[in-house]
Amino acid sequence: MFSLSELAPLNQHQSRSKLLKPWWEVFMDYLVVLMLMASVLACTEQLSRDRVVCIPLNQLVTANSSERNPSAGEDVALTPSSKPPTHVPPNIQNLQSTARGRRTHLVYQQYVYISQVCYHEALPLCSRFFPYMALLQTLVLVASGSFWLHFPHTSARIEHFLAILAKCCESPWTSQALSHAARQENIQDKEVMEERRPPQPHPSVRSYSPPETRTRQSSIDSGADSPLLKWSDRASTTAPPSPCPSTLSCSSTLSSISHGSQDHFLSSKPIMVDSPRQVISLDKSDGEQARALFERVRKFRSHCESSDVIYKVYLAQTIFKLLMVTLIMSYTIPVLSSFSFTHTCHPEEWAMVGYTTFQCIHVLSSLIRKLLVAYLTILGLYGLLNFYTLSWILHSSLRQYSFHSLKELCSLADVPDLRNDLAFLLHMLDQYDPLLAQRLSVFLSPVSESRLLEENLERRWGEEKLRAITSVDAEGCSRLQLVALPRLPPALFTLSQLQVLKLELITEARFTAQVANMTSLRELHLYHCTAAVDPGALGVLQERLEVLHLTFTQASEIPSWVFSLRSLHELHLSGRLSSDGGVGRSWALGSLRHLRHLRVLVIRGMLQRIPGELCEVAGSLVRLEIYNEGTRLLVLTGLKRMVDLTELLLQDCQLERLPSALLALTNLRTLDLQHNNLRTLEELLSLAHLRRLSCLRLAFNRVLALPASVGVLRGLELLDLSNNQLQSLPPALFTLRRLRRLLLAGNLLEGLPAEVKSLQLLTELDLSGNRIEILPPGLFNSCLELRILNVAHNSLSSLPRGIAALSQLNRLDLRSNSLEELPAELGCCSGLHGGGLLVEDWLFLSLPPHVRDFLSRSCPTSGTYSEGHSRPESDSFPYFSPTQWSFSSALESQI
Repeated sequence: MFSLSELAPLNQHQSRSKLLKPWWEVFMDYLVVLMLMASVLACTEQLSRDRVVCIPLNQLVTANSSERNPSAGEDVALTPSSKPPTHVPPNIQNLQSTARGRRTHLVYQQYVYISQVCYHEALPLCSRFFPYMALLQTLVLVASGSFWLHFPHTSARIEHFLAILAKCCESPWTSQALSHAARQENIQDKEVMEERRPPQPHPSVRSYSPPETRTRQSSIDSGADSPLLKWSDRASTTAPPSPCPSTLSCSSTLSSISHGSQDHFLSSKPIMVDSPRQVISLDKSDGEQARALFERVRKFRSHCESSDVIYKVYLAQTIFKLLMVTLIMSYTIPVLSSFSFTHTCHPEEWAMVGYTTFQCIHVLSSLIRKLLVAYLTILGLYGLLNFYTLSWILHSSLRQYSFHSLKELCSLADVPDLRNDLAFLLHMLDQYDPLLAQRLSVFLSPVSESRLLEENLERRWGEEKLRAITSVDAEGCSRLQLVALPRLPPALFTLSQLQVLKLELITEARFTAQVANMTSLRELHLYHCTAAVDPGALGVLQERLEVLHLTFTQASEIPSWVFSLRSLHELHLSGRLSSDGGVGRSWALGSLRHLRHLRVLVIRGMLQRIPGELCEVAGSLVRLEIYNEGTRLLVLTGLKRMVDLTELLLQDCQLERLPSALLALTNLRTLDLQHNNLRTLEELLSLAHLRRLSCLRLAFNRVLALPASVGVLRGLELLDLSNNQLQSLPPALFTLRRLRRLLLAGNLLEGLPAEVKSLQLLTELDLSGNRIEILPPGLFNSCLELRILNVAHNSLSSLPRGIAALSQLNRLDLRSNSLEELPAELGCCSGLHGGGLLVEDWLFLSLPPHVRDFLSRSCPTSGTYSEGHSRPESDSFPYFSPTQWSFSSALESQI
């Protein structure tokens, strides 16, 4: 057993399937029903009343009779033993005179027997089996008539298409988009008519007739009679506008009905007809459903346009039905003449009945003949419709579909042409109702999708929300970051105080002329965001934008307008760049020529050479940073022409020696060659004429020894040799009297030379991660300007008491050493209080109580001096895990 609710999906599917049946399919369905009724009627009559009635034709010849009547005029049906008597009473004679015909000696059972025998021997096959053949043929035609709707490879697509079509018709966005398109065309038609019409006494009446016609078309479309549309009986003219399509259609229909009162209707303004629709806006749920429907239609389109299986199945079905009709007509028409009312039967039953020939009549012959003629007539019409269907298929381009009627609407003129199965389904849908295809086209239009996204953005990303997520950094700049939006919200261009804008993964970002309202915008970040700029916005960005960060995958994703920002000061490019196919090719056109004020250029890519095109901005460029991501930089001759560079950073470039092109950079102040493969620094002598060089960073290389030529760098103030393989320091290093920061962390140093006392201007010394066992006393007696001292992760067994002379020391890291106690003189270092001393808790407790109180005076918790203390603010204080270092002393190993 099953419930009635289980039949609802079947009925719903049948009501939806009729949308894909054109008029000839419907007509053929009715014809098939008539053929089925005729065949069922014939089968019923044949099963209930079909029989033959037979009488004998020759005399009865008996074996035991010896008398015969030689008279030819005697009745052949009378036997010799049954001669009439010579004298008959009058009353009996009168009775016999009324009975006429032949007299036989057959009983009723013999008649029944002969009728059954003659039914099978005398009647032709068509008379006996035509009703059953007609019923079987009709059932085959019924099955083949809807085969394309139930074939496994086509039914899934058809059901999916009908489900999408139902959603498109029910979506409030459909009515809103079609109304908007009709309004736009209405306005255009009105403008055209106003330009063409001559001056009239009553211009308002005459200028309104074209918009009136368009309004009526819009209301008819909104109320299309379709089983997919849901109508509301409670709608009235006074009801407020609703996003529901039923309410919209009813209100539109009423507005068109009110056209009957022409005087009042023509006196009103055209815009008042569509005014209820203009205030309609989708809520959040309707907007999300419409966006999901756009994506669903896009996927279904890509799936259906990949094949034409529905078209082929429908074509094969039509050809099969036409062949079936031809076959049925070919063997049915010839047997039409074999239907006869009388039949002569010659049964081989003489021994049982005594007759050899019988005259039989077929009771249903005339009825079956008439039913056959009617059946063939209906079948002929059915065949003509199939022939028309086949000609329509072959003469029409059913695998191509174009929305010709929508090309006139400016809002839906971008609907793409369709092909294969989706095009065929829309052609079939047009035969039922062209307005349904128009509703589906709303979700095929990129312009319609853009309008929907804009409305969603306006609703979800208003000005208040954007201001709420705007933050202020440490420098006091207001920053806003937008991630994974379909496009830029219009409210963004109202933030006049925004200074830094970060856009990430926004595929259709576009800066319009409204960017002029962002008067404070100076910095822009584009992370995998190919932004387009309107001509009106380009001039604004050229005048205001100073910093631009671009992150991309391929160099072809760099927008062309970037290289026309003449006020740009900093440009950061991060992505896959190669001098052969990427940056070199694009810059060969001179695209950097307009960046006349560019001062900082940062490149994160994979270059094999320094592009020579960088010389176009050599006059203004003062800082160049290249992070090559492990790709070897082979050619650096392009640096020779950048004589105005003051800062140069080449990291992850796999450099093995100092580049010779550095000799031309006489204005260089900072040189950063970290994270390379430098093994020797013999070329330091060639840098002697770089008299302005004050910062040299060579950390994270493989330098084994520091040459004595380092002493020629007299102006050096910062030297970073961290994370190399240095085992000793040359005395020439301590002749650099201007040196203020010396970073030697992560090397193999076992001691610090006493010549360090010569560096009297030294403010920061980083010796962490080495093997130093003792510090020279001169470090504490002469380097009185020392503020940061990092000797963590070494092998120090004691700390000199002369540390009391470092009155300006404010950061001292002694963690992971072999110290057993701390000198009480640390209390003289007034800068260490409040967390400046980094040491283990148990070692800190070895200090006298008054020293501990002094050092922890401004400390919020005692955990400040624990091992888990946070890293100091200085960039020269890297934290190394104790497991990264091997210590030589036994005491340190125990610790």
